[in-house]
Amino acid sequence: MTQTDQPVMFNPFEPGFTDNPYPHLKTLREQVPVHEHPMGFWLLLRHADVTELLRAKLSVEEHNVTVGQIRELREAAYGDGAPRSDGLSMLDRDPPDHDRLRKLVTKAFTMRTIEKLEPRVVELVDQALDRMADAGRFNLVQELAFPLPFRVITEMMGMPETDEVRLRELTGTLVRSLEPVNDPELLQQIADADRQITELTIDAINWKRQHPADDLLTALIAAEDDGDKLSEQELVSQVVLLYVAGHETTVNLIGNGTLALLNHPDQRALLASRPDLDGNAVEELLRFDSPVQMSRRVTLEPYEVDGNVIAPGTAVLLSIASANRDPAVFGLDADKVLIERANATHDTTRRLVAVSIIVWVPRWHGWRGVRPWGVSYDGSLTCGWTAMSSGMGASTSAAPRCFRWLSGS
Repeated sequence: MTQTDQPVMFNPFEPGFTDNPYPHLKTLREQVPVHEHPMGFWLLLRHADVTELLRAKLSVEEHNVTVGQIRELREAAYGDGAPRSDGLSMLDRDPPDHDRLRKLVTKAFTMRTIEKLEPRVVELVDQALDRMADAGRFNLVQELAFPLPFRVITEMMGMPETDEVRLRELTGTLVRSLEPVNDPELLQQIADADRQITELTIDAINWKRQHPADDLLTALIAAEDDGDKLSEQELVSQVVLLYVAGHETTVNLIGNGTLALLNHPDQRALLASRPDLDGNAVEELLRFDSPVQMSRRVTLEPYEVDGNVIAPGTAVLLSIASANRDPAVFGLDADKVLIERANATHDTTRRLVAVSIIVWVPRWHGWRGVRPWGVSYDGSLTCGWTAMSSGMGASTSAAPRCFRWLSGS
């Protein structure tokens, strides 16, 4: 199908898209599930096509984009100050560099690091719920969804005291770089936020070298594998990645998951009466409104999909949001929350949702803190190319009162 006779086209600036992208994505998935955009990138929307391309081990490195306007527009907007321009984050590297960085980071990012924070997560959730109950009326994102992961990751990393309000503002601006942006002023604000966060991270690393402790930042500084260590620039990139992206996806999970339950009162009531469903419920909420809506790859050789041949050097956008609503996989009720859905934990769904180590953080937060019941789970995360067991297995006996105001308990 040529661009001239294409009936619809991906347009994230369409009125209402930000509030609810799913009607637009549904139309695209039904009419043009694989199509080339005038800007030169390709978009895939069906579950099968997205899953297949994720398994194809294409490039994630932006310098490999040679076709279309994306690279030129990005360079024109940001210049040399483009966010993540150094490309040293493990999410921005292909194997073998990705594998090396992931191996070093996971030397520090252990289950022991995570598990020891569980009592603190429960404490923070209960404190927030008490404040909200006392207030009677509250903003969930401001009172819980944002401050909870921000505080947990800050403490887990062992970051020095800083202006949290300002840092939240900066990270909130930086993550806008993951969205379609056509405002030159906002693009400059994103670049400025990236520079300031990088400076704060360098200062924190220097402070931590003088004040080592039993925390993740100290472990990242010391991480070594057969004599290999993170360089200074690599260390900064991984810390920014964990710190910024880790809390942002958790905010989305808590906020979107709560909204989904409020909009599906029958499922909210079912969850309140069936605590054994809480694990599957979290997976279903991740499927229904994924914290990560889009991913991207770059072709290094001709890639064929649905009769189309995508040229080497082309950026390909993968609509995880659309794929996780595909009725070919999830049935005609794919646009509904069903916490008993049998394939909510389908392997390919997990691949679509957990596209990086960062997305595992909100899953842990969601199950360990923001829920009213304990659950045993042997999960997996997908970090770039390779799935690996997260080793989660211990259940929580103490029940934080996260959804008490939802369930009426």
